[in-house]
Amino acid sequence: MKHKRLLFGLIFIAITTFMLSSCKKEETRPTFPLSVQIFQSVVDKQVAFTALTHSAVTWTWDFGDGKSSNEQNPVHIYENGGYYKVTLTGTDASGKTASTDVNIAVALTPYVLLTGGPTNTKGKTWKLSGSHSGKDLFANADANFSVVVGPLPSGVFGSLGMVEVYDDTYTFHFGGSYSHDTKADGAAFGGLVNQYLTTGGAGVVNSKGKDYGLCTAKYTPQAGATFTYVEKEDFKVASVYGPGGVLTYNNVSTLDFSGTEFIGFWDHQRKVIVQEITDNSMRLVMFMSASPDYFPLNTHALILTFEVVK
Repeated sequence: MKHKRLLFGLIFIAITTFMLSSCKKEETRPTFPLSVQIFQSVVDKQVAFTALTHSAVTWTWDFGDGKSSNEQNPVHIYENGGYYKVTLTGTDASGKTASTDVNIAVALTPYVLLTGGPTNTKGKTWKLSGSHSGKDLFANADANFSVVVGPLPSGVFGSLGMVEVYDDTYTFHFGGSYSHDTKADGAAFGGLVNQYLTTGGAGVVNSKGKDYGLCTAKYTPQAGATFTYVEKEDFKVASVYGPGGVLTYNNVSTLDFSGTEFIGFWDHQRKVIVQEITDNSMRLVMFMSASPDYFPLNTHALILTFEVVK
């Protein structure tokens, strides 16, 4: 009986010691440092955000459009599609903070792809791509843009002695303003016939592309210019291939400009067709009147790719 009491006593002491030791370990367990991460799910202009945090007791969201929230997992609806930088700041019980951010793309319409969206205060700048795409052509201004020369090889205008046409830039702003930089030569890429019939050729700087009716000519960009983008319309163009000298391109996207402004190619017809646009490139159809006998009816079209200036 005495031995049993001793054995029970030893077991009790061992259990008590273990429990006390465990409690001490729990009491001295280190806390994880404050950390924050963002998870998001985007559907059109609505974004569901989740704060993946450790040790945070409050959360502050900046959605990048001037709006904010203190919810842990907010749902936010953006007024405009575009690119936004979202910032999450977490605060722990001691007042320490940690932040992280994420860039999101919301409802990227063609207009947003063209301009960079409402948060791109500098606008989005484009230039003619020297590499060209497999769809870049010198075509007839007919209903199907039948090929005259194409696909155009890389740097083709440089091969014609007009490499400067790849330098000019064109900037579109979300609010509708437009700017154009003709760079060092102060000249724009355009049609030779148009220059001779409208200015007598006085402004022509480089006519090395004359075999194709191409040149560069002095041009002063218009101050305070604007542009108009239409996603879908029936676009009527003066063309030698159309009945009565008019051809209609149905259900196409277009770009038009105020005053004397244009993009890419300066000719009598300045409104262009947007065939395709992505975040980094767009392909345009620019019309050309290459015959003095039919001017100002369009005879040809330049289908060229533009790239974003980084």
